[in-house]
Amino acid sequence: MEMGMRKFSSALALLFLSLISASMATSETDVPFMVVHKKASLSSIKSGVQRVFVTIDIYNQGSSSAYDVNLADDNWNSNLFEIVSGNTSKSWEKLDVGQVLSHSFVLESKKKGLFYGSPAVVTFRVPSKGVLQAYSTPILPLDVLAETIPEKKLDLRLVGRFGPQVSVISIIVTFVYLMVTPSKGSKKKR
Repeated sequence: MEMGMRKFSSALALLFLSLISASMATSETDVPFMVVHKKASLSSIKSGVQRVFVTIDIYNQGSSSAYDVNLADDNWNSNLFEIVSGNTSKSWEKLDVGQVLSHSFVLESKKKGLFYGSPAVVTFRVPSKGVLQAYSTPILPLDVLAETIPEKKLDLRLVGRFGPQVSVISIIVTFVYLMVTPSKGSKKKR
């Protein structure tokens, strides 16, 4: 009987400790969890001019809202890029749970070269924690004004023009091959 009471009390103590640790874990995770994704793509406007289209998406995957959300992406060197449209920073009043905020801007390149972008910084306020920070995903290196060799792709006009003839010829060749090759199971037994 005493052995059963010890097992019961140890199981009760283990349950009590797990409940306390679970309640502490849930109280600490009651904050926004920001996922910030930064994308940049190059587009040639004319010879010697290339534009960089930058989009930053902010996802709140946490369990509470974020307030006073500020985005800053000020790492674009003014000697290399000029802002064509939009701003590199933006502010929002609130970002609710499960909501997505998006911001875009366009830059124009001034010089040729390889550019390594830094992550954008998002600051936000949580009533119980104060000001928190999140960083975006880094972008791949941008080869601005690089000379690219055009790839030779399959011409779809040729496929449309000669495709039916090629398929008919391949069917006839396959049929003749099947007729000419001897079958292994057709030997007669004497």
